[in-house]
Amino acid sequence: MLIFHDPRCADYGSSMRPEQPARATKTSAHLKTRHPDWEWRLPPPPASDEPLLLAHTPAHLKRIGHGPDFDEDTPYFPGIHEHARRAVSAAIAAAELAVSSRVPAFSLMRPPGHHATADRAMGFCYLNQVAIAALHAQQRLGTQRVAVWDFDAHHGNGTEAILHGRSNILFTSVHQLPGYPYTGAQSFDNCSNWPVRPRTPRPEHLAALRASLDRIIEFAPDLILVSAGFDAYARDPITAMTLEVEDFGTLGRWLRETGRPAAGLLEGGYSNDLPLLVDEFLSAWEK
Repeated sequence: MLIFHDPRCADYGSSMRPEQPARATKTSAHLKTRHPDWEWRLPPPPASDEPLLLAHTPAHLKRIGHGPDFDEDTPYFPGIHEHARRAVSAAIAAAELAVSSRVPAFSLMRPPGHHATADRAMGFCYLNQVAIAALHAQQRLGTQRVAVWDFDAHHGNGTEAILHGRSNILFTSVHQLPGYPYTGAQSFDNCSNWPVRPRTPRPEHLAALRASLDRIIEFAPDLILVSAGFDAYARDPITAMTLEVEDFGTLGRWLRETGRPAAGLLEGGYSNDLPLLVDEFLSAWEK
């Protein structure tokens, strides 16, 4: 397993918010202790405008460089545009590694990205790194077919909006509904959604996750990008879902069994058990 991580991703935010620095610091410390054989790399320098403009408007890139706050959940922090660009750089590097060498690669960075639309920061997200990585892989790496598997508890509305209608790209999402951002009730075109009601029993939730991955396998992608959110965990403080630690291991095993190049990106997950959940997923994927 190769992990792209820059400790500077913990240099903004506070413990007063769910999306806080400890998500990265505690997870990285846990993984380094448990898996001394895993390889860690600093991402390349912050992404330039060129890849960002594959998914975002010039006005949006200018806007995230200054205040005021974007919404109640998405404050302006000094330097947040640099943090977001580093997260994009790590996502692109993970995708490039997966394509070139088929090594399992994971981006352990903040901020997350799957709620960011082409022209709006929202839901803790400023730039949509998974959408950017998907478009970069297709347009710059010659990867013909790219699938995004989003198992975060919240619908990847920004990813869906950016990738909707794109040729040879598939977006799938399994998410709590009702629940923020209150989208993803229907499937259409190249976007397949599996809304799951709050407190749905684990077997039913896992069945939806299996169906979403089967849809990706049917699509036969050359690259799978995973929006890996861990907030569908039963004890996550901001959701009402029922998955347990071992279920994230199941997701990792399923991903490995596809036999396809894949890269994962940290999205949500706000429980104190996040390091255990990430470990379970990556360990099963890597075996």
